[in-house]
Amino acid sequence: MDRLKRILARIDRKGYGAYKDITGTYDYRTFKLHVKHVQSDPFAPPGRFEAEVSLSILRLPSWALEDEVSRTATADWLLRRLHDVSRKFLRKRGSGNSGLYAFARPGQEIIQRSGVEIGAKALTIRFGIGLPADGRRINGRIAIKMLIEELPTIIQSIFPQQRHDAELKKHVETALDASFIRQKLKEKGLVAFIAEGAILPRASGVDNRPLDGAVPFNPSAELVISFKLPSGRRIKGMGIPEGVTLIAGGGFHGKSTLLEAIQFGVYDHIPGDGRELAVTVPAAVKIRAEDGRYISNVDISAFIRDLPSSIDTKHFSTEDASGSTSQAANIIEAIEMGATLFLIDEDTSATNFMIRDELMRELIRKEPIVPYIDRARELYSRLGISSIIVVGGAGDYLSVADTVILMEEYQPICATQRAKEIAQRRPYRVPDVPAFRSPSARRLRRNSVSPYRGRKIKVDAKSKHTILFGSNLIDLSAVEQIVEREQTRAIGKLMLYAIDKYGDLTVREMIEEGLSDVITEGFSVLRATDGFLTLPRSFEISTALNRLRGAVFD
Repeated sequence: MDRLKRILARIDRKGYGAYKDITGTYDYRTFKLHVKHVQSDPFAPPGRFEAEVSLSILRLPSWALEDEVSRTATADWLLRRLHDVSRKFLRKRGSGNSGLYAFARPGQEIIQRSGVEIGAKALTIRFGIGLPADGRRINGRIAIKMLIEELPTIIQSIFPQQRHDAELKKHVETALDASFIRQKLKEKGLVAFIAEGAILPRASGVDNRPLDGAVPFNPSAELVISFKLPSGRRIKGMGIPEGVTLIAGGGFHGKSTLLEAIQFGVYDHIPGDGRELAVTVPAAVKIRAEDGRYISNVDISAFIRDLPSSIDTKHFSTEDASGSTSQAANIIEAIEMGATLFLIDEDTSATNFMIRDELMRELIRKEPIVPYIDRARELYSRLGISSIIVVGGAGDYLSVADTVILMEEYQPICATQRAKEIAQRRPYRVPDVPAFRSPSARRLRRNSVSPYRGRKIKVDAKSKHTILFGSNLIDLSAVEQIVEREQTRAIGKLMLYAIDKYGDLTVREMIEEGLSDVITEGFSVLRATDGFLTLPRSFEISTALNRLRGAVFD
């Protein structure tokens, strides 16, 4: 630390480039500071820093490190603590980003993040600092205050004397309870569970916090099951069985809100989120139509066949998919990656892909589309893939549903028996169609993709739903289970890593091997790791790879 102070004093008032002299490692006695990269000028993104703290100094309780779920929740809480404390020192202190402390700000989800990682013997904290300058002249006096006085205060806020272990324990127990339910779903024949009293509506489309004054979730008795949780509590809530489930109801009665809670139930949530115990099986995938998307060599023949001009739907490729072909491809690609539950909202689906009534069947004799209603039961009986479908106008689905949940004024009512009685009056008969064939595993042609733009590798998230990969922009605006931009950044880096290291394997093997490396070895396996990466699922990495224009699959 004294050595760093001397360097900062020496380079005071020099040109900003002299800050590169501080690159290296410094011993702060209670932690080590690694200066990994210094920004080129005060207007550039903050430099990359790491703090390494011995676990023996942190003295974390044994329950905080007991298993993978506990360690992830502990790291998540510690990052939130560091972010909140760093905010107390934020102020403009010169040009550009001078004076900035940049710790990742986690959202409502508890997920593995690069900002704080717990190793076998030490904790790694990754963050950015905007080193101070007046114009483009180094302000060494303020830099000394930031790095020698303020930074230790921020880091030490997670030390035992200042840590608030009661809050940490609640955070860990919340994740353990949700994880426990998720593990028990299969045993109970369920695909999702939402606890009584859950708050499902969000504050707004851009604010993922719970909506003030929202109606608590209160399912009818026929749907209620209970769990005894690891924390000792017994809770009740709505269990959604495997098979085909419909969520029906009038407009604005909460159908889509319930489906959104289910789609994000693949993640654990922080205490106070309202969805802490809204839990879904891990391999649940939201499916929708996506006009204009890129598709390469996907066998959509189970849904689309006998197209005009003899287009081969067993090896279907297009630069500009229609609503129905894109929805079919989205399903097949998800099956390829091991999906066990499809979440579908008729509002974001292609109508002709979802259903075709008797009158239209009589009128249209040459229809290439096998609608989803004709495959929903088969997907479950043959492949074990369940469906949860939001419907408001497609009544024929009542004939193929195992469970019907009616949403009235934001509350779920079991309407299965009533739906079956209604369906018997005008039953929908699934026509004979060729049996569904599981898709073949595909491989990426490595030479069809390049992360280079000119002579440099360019892979980064331009937004929550856009990745720059080389010279191509990947549009993920229709991929609804991404929760934050940091997750999108990690998708891009994981694509790059997996293609480079495991590119000869099948698409699923390649992605899962790359993801496994990050989970077991940490984010440091990725190129130029910073503190702003959030672990994605294999499904979202796959969706990005499949939408990379120019990528060719065999």
